[in-house]
Amino acid sequence: MKSLLMVTTVPDTLSAFLIPFAHHFRTQGWRVDAMATGVSQNVECIKAFDQVWDIEWSRNPLNPLNLVVAPRIIQQVIRQEKYDLVHVHTPVAAFVTRYALKDLNKQNRLRVIYTAHGFHFYNGGELLKNAIFLTLEKLAGRWTDYLVVINREDEETAKRYRLIPHEKIRYMPGIGVDLQYYNPQAVSDAEVEQLRQELGLAPDTPFFLSVAEFIPRKHPQDVLRAFAQLARPQACLAFAGDGFLMNQIQNLAMQLGVQNQVRFLGVRRDIPALMRAATATILASDREGLPRCVMESMSMETPVIGTDIRGTRDLLKEGCGLLVKVGDIEAITQGMAWILDNPQAAQAIAKQGRERIASYELSYILKEYEALYAEAILEIRTAEQKNL
Repeated sequence: MKSLLMVTTVPDTLSAFLIPFAHHFRTQGWRVDAMATGVSQNVECIKAFDQVWDIEWSRNPLNPLNLVVAPRIIQQVIRQEKYDLVHVHTPVAAFVTRYALKDLNKQNRLRVIYTAHGFHFYNGGELLKNAIFLTLEKLAGRWTDYLVVINREDEETAKRYRLIPHEKIRYMPGIGVDLQYYNPQAVSDAEVEQLRQELGLAPDTPFFLSVAEFIPRKHPQDVLRAFAQLARPQACLAFAGDGFLMNQIQNLAMQLGVQNQVRFLGVRRDIPALMRAATATILASDREGLPRCVMESMSMETPVIGTDIRGTRDLLKEGCGLLVKVGDIEAITQGMAWILDNPQAAQAIAKQGRERIASYELSYILKEYEALYAEAILEIRTAEQKNL
């Protein structure tokens, strides 16, 4: 039986993005396990994986304590379980795991695959941070058998800096979006009406939606300030998500005098219905890998206003959405106004977005990973035969 260990920093990454992968490969006869901090307390992960392994590490990628205890635990689990493939995601888990396995995977019995969900160094990033994280990725590249990148900027960067040999770099358009689940036809008019009633909105009230954590890199204050500047009393803005900046943004809404037009919804499980009901979605981030919320909005045929950064640019280019500069509040406001004043043109953009997102569909990505895993397994088997 072929075996796979998926490693992430926290279990939320597994439950939000990787459970479909576990299900797919388990149905094909693989043993699929998972490792993350606190994963044994996550009911979804316990059900989705054959076995889960707890491990402790800091989410701070520069915390040296990550290299003290965690590597020994990783090595012990790998020796005990004898996995064929270890697939690492998220910066901390990816670096520490690759460091821990840097000698084991030289024994030709193991292949390490790293999916970079957006490098921590990027165009427009701070020079010192970029230099530090680039150095770390160059170092970890020596311990990586395959590198998967999910946007074109990261692909070009990985090749330019030769993080690993070019033939071992794979571009894949994200980790997939379920076009059956995120489908405008799957949300009824009754669901939209009920949702609008919950939000206290009339059937014809336009509303903009931001699905993002309240953290600095998502720039929620830019979305709020742009909405306030829009000065359309009949419009509404809804935030879906939580985070430590939420109270600050709620206070800013009061300062700007738009608190009655803004809804703070917290974490929601009905994102397709929210997007189906929204006039448009907005993502003002300064850094992304390939933003899931933009993919979901495009799938729902809801227009998107996004910042002109890697990942988002890949999705919205060529007229599939509105791109604005990071921090350009005036441009976000103009985008909102354009969508309100040009509903037919906005809908045409949204339909084009749905067509673009077809190549990002989950089943397509699963086939790409099937091919990658098969190549890695073949390498292992070939090496074993040579050593006989």
